[in-house]
Amino acid sequence: MTVLLETRVTAVGPEVADLAEGGVVILFADGSPPELAEVSVMHKAVQGPSDGAPQVGASIAIGAVSATITAIGSTAWSKVREIGHVVISFNGATEAERPGEICASEVDAGQLVQALKQDALITIAA
Repeated sequence: MTVLLETRVTAVGPEVADLAEGGVVILFADGSPPELAEVSVMHKAVQGPSDGAPQVGASIAIGAVSATITAIGSTAWSKVREIGHVVISFNGATEAERPGEICASEVDAGQLVQALKQDALITIAA
C-alpha cells in the first residue's frame, strides 16, 4: 500500500457534523479563511500529498471509517496539493459532479460524524 496523503485533523468546524450526516466532508489545510473553517475539517499533512493523484479504487480512511474512491474530479488533487482543500462525497458516484470533488463509497453517517474529531488521521492510499 502506498500512502498518497496522510493528514491529521487539527480542528472541526461547528457545521461539519451536519454536512457529514449528508455524506459530505470538506477538508482545508490549516490557515484557511475563518469563514471556511465553520464548514471544514482543518488539517495538517503528516505525509504527502503525493505528486500523482489517487485513482478509482484507492482507499480513503477517516479514523476507523474506510471507503473506496469511486470518482475524482479533474482539479481535486491539484487543490489538495496547492491549498489542502477537497470536498469528499461519500455517495458512491462514478463521476464527480464538481471538478474539486472526490467521490467515495457510501459509509455510515453516524460513524463518519464520530470519526471527525481533533487528532484523527485521514489517509488516502493506493
